[in-house]
Amino acid sequence: MAEKAPADEKKLQPIIIKKIKKGGGHHGGAWKVAYADFVTAMMAFFLLLWLLNVTTDEQRNAISNYFDPTHPKISEATSGAGGVMGGLSMSKEGAQATTVQNISVQASTNVNRRSNEKTPDKYKSDMPPSTIEKAKEILRKEEEKRFKAAEDEIKKAIEADPELKELAKNLLIDMTPEGLRIQVIDQDGKPMFASGSAEMYDYTKKLMDKVAKIIQKLPNDVSIRGHTDSVPYGKDAKYTNWELSTDRANSSRRLLLAAGMPAPRINNVVGKADTDHLFPKEPADARNRRISVILLKEELTNPDYEKKAEETAKNLPPETVNPKSATPTIPVGTFKKTRGNIEFP
Repeated sequence: MAEKAPADEKKLQPIIIKKIKKGGGHHGGAWKVAYADFVTAMMAFFLLLWLLNVTTDEQRNAISNYFDPTHPKISEATSGAGGVMGGLSMSKEGAQATTVQNISVQASTNVNRRSNEKTPDKYKSDMPPSTIEKAKEILRKEEEKRFKAAEDEIKKAIEADPELKELAKNLLIDMTPEGLRIQVIDQDGKPMFASGSAEMYDYTKKLMDKVAKIIQKLPNDVSIRGHTDSVPYGKDAKYTNWELSTDRANSSRRLLLAAGMPAPRINNVVGKADTDHLFPKEPADARNRRISVILLKEELTNPDYEKKAEETAKNLPPETVNPKSATPTIPVGTFKKTRGNIEFP
């Protein structure tokens, strides 16, 4: 019995099985999220550095105001009427504007704006119409010379001023059927008005002041018109491109008066909104936002123009007014045919 005991103990010994897992443990993907956040932050940082390098002071100020919750905003548009390049106003109610512009003298008032005296309904001259028309033609040519001289003087004044020389591209001068048109236009990166208001920048005020001091030497009335691009305001906005263009035109009127322009010479102030683009094929172009100052032809605004033409006609030589009054000279060897008779020299 004693010899069989070790064998029995061997049969009762437990069997232990060890399982070994190959490969490393799983660490999760949290590091990927952290790395993606880091890369995104770096991209935003370098984008910020790039924006600081390519934008102007005015644009950076406008961007800062856009993200400022305390800055008043009227429109949510991203450009044109409500973006970086213009379109907001501090005023609660905009000024009323009209699409109809009448630059002729109203007959119903029958008042001379320059002298505040009653004038006849229509001046009647005793001179022949052809003589008056000849005098008007002379007056038109003299006026064109004055317009050309004013244009040259404005360009020279801008070129001579180091602060305004770079604004030459913002100034456009041309002749229209109404008169000499001087336009102060926006350029990408160089707006004429502060974003979101009708307040001019200091360099715009200096430019307008220079123009005003030159054109006030001429006797012509002035028409001031504001223009915007076609980017609309929000659907429920009470302040639109009409109010904005009118407010900016009125701001220009106040500046011209401050520069010495006589108030009676302001013929009209009009907000045109986006109805008269400088570049019709590019309605959102920054250059469509502009102020037009037009020196109106005297023929359109001066109620005494007919009388002035008669005074001019009185000083014209007879042969200039009526060439037939001059003694005709018939060359020798020719004849003139009449009604059935031949008249020899």
